[in-house]
Amino acid sequence: MMELLTRLYLWWKREEGQGMVEYALILAAIAVVVIVTLYALGGEIDTLFQTIKQKVAGGGSSTP
Repeated sequence: MMELLTRLYLWWKREEGQGMVEYALILAAIAVVVIVTLYALGGEIDTLFQTIKQKVAGGGSSTP
């Protein structure tokens, strides 16, 4: 009985570790996609925020 419980425990721990690795890989892949997207759209995002900043400060027209 003790051997069965030991094997079950070891199997359970191995499965948990495997799941954590899979989640870590998914998280890393999402992070890479976000970083690449921000890098690719960085200039456009900067321009958008500069336009918003100017309009909030009163430097731009009220119509787009």
